[in-house]
Amino acid sequence: MKIRIKDNSVRLRLTMSEIDKLGNTGEVTSRTEFINQPFVYRILQTDTDGLIASFVENEIVIGLSANMVRELVATERIGFEGQSGPVKILVEKDFACIDNTLEDQSDNFPNPNLKC
Repeated sequence: MKIRIKDNSVRLRLTMSEIDKLGNTGEVTSRTEFINQPFVYRILQTDTDGLIASFVENEIVIGLSANMVRELVATERIGFEGQSGPVKILVEKDFACIDNTLEDQSDNFPNPNLKC
C-alpha cells in the first residue's frame, strides 16, 4: 500500500493483492520502520456509511464501509474519496505506470489509459 500525505490530504493506493486481502479479512496494513518506532497506516472495514480517518499513537487508520469494500473488490470502481473532519481522504486502486519505472508493478492493476 502506498501513502501520500500533503497538508490535510491523505491518499492511499492499494495493489490487487491488498484489495483482495481487504475483501477477505476486512483489513490491510503497511508500516515504515523508523529508528524509534514504526509509522503504521491501515485500512479497516467499518460499520460506518462513509470514510473516516483517525491518527492515534503513530498510526493512521482509514475506515471504509462494508459496501465500499465490496465495491472495490467486485467492480471496476477505482476508489472512494471523502472527508473526515478537516482531512480529505482518497482510497484507490494502484494502476501500473504508463512510463518506465524501476518500481515492481507486477501486483498493480492494469492501467486503463494503456491502449493496445
